Amino acid sequence: MLKRIFERFSLVFARRSSRSYCKWLNDRGISIGEGTYIYPGNALIDISRPSLVKIGSNCFMNQHFTLLTHDWVTKVFLGSNRQFLNSSGRVSIGNNVSFGQNVMVLKGVTIGDNCFIGAGSIVTKDIPSNSVAVGCPCRVIMTIEEYYQKRMKCCEEEALDYARSIQERFNRRPRIEDMTEEFIWFVSGDKVDKYPMLPIKRQLGLAYNAYVASHKAKYADFEEFLKAAGIN
Repeated sequence: MLKRIFERFSLVFARRSSRSYCKWLNDRGISIGEGTYIYPGNALIDISRPSLVKIGSNCFMNQHFTLLTHDWVTKVFLGSNRQFLNSSGRVSIGNNVSFGQNVMVLKGVTIGDNCFIGAGSIVTKDIPSNSVAVGCPCRVIMTIEEYYQKRMKCCEEEALDYARSIQERFNRRPRIEDMTEEFIWFVSGDKVDKYPMLPIKRQLGLAYNAYVASHKAKYADFEEFLKAAGIN
């Protein structure tokens, strides 16, 4: 009883940050690679069989992420005069895998490297590496390269429209600090130091050095970007 109470309080304390929560999970036997972020406030990672869970490096688990290594269907078996049966399975998540909000990964699932799992998905079967998958049940809809090419075609207009929306909604010109993702269009790699108000290094993570070394923004500066959006 005291052990359960201690575990409960230790979990509450561990949820103060992703780093402390990942350490708490590691300490209980779950394998988690470097650079992985798990939303600490409401993630549910099954620790009943920690040896069955392996999570790779540089993964991102969004809000309300759930990972289960077992189910409790045997309660129904017992209640209908059937035999008690165990039920569990490994869950393996590769490197560089990101999840949208409200995703559930069920027992017996392997997700490969470089995958994106869309919001609200329930993963019941294996997802191969380099895939984008969504749905209930979750299924592959395209490769990560196909999705990258699709996003390349529309992300510039999305950035310009976001700038326009700020002017329309708040009746003011957009500010540089509004552009926490859209900076790629007006901040070249050799100009990063001129924009300390932007979280460029945090956003880019492992890709920061390559960005600084080689990225050439389409627009010379923020004013040219706003002009392209039709903002004077």
